[in-house]
Amino acid sequence: RDGALLQLARNHCFKALVTVDRGFEYQQNLDYLPVPVIVLIASSIHVRELHPLVPTVVSVLASNPKCEIYRVNA
Repeated sequence: RDGALLQLARNHCFKALVTVDRGFEYQQNLDYLPVPVIVLIASSIHVRELHPLVPTVVSVLASNPKCEIYRVNA
């Protein structure tokens, strides 16, 4: 569950959470995110579809992101 995953992220000092769960922002209280959340938006969750998104994810992480939702599209 996303809530448990966010709690683990907080407890273990994660820098961010990357997910393909497009409904994440509708399932969580966004006012209390413990880490930035990067939602990958692609036509499928296959590696060949997600791989092109990696440079943008790296860029977001390098920008010292705030604890909010970031959407990375193909």
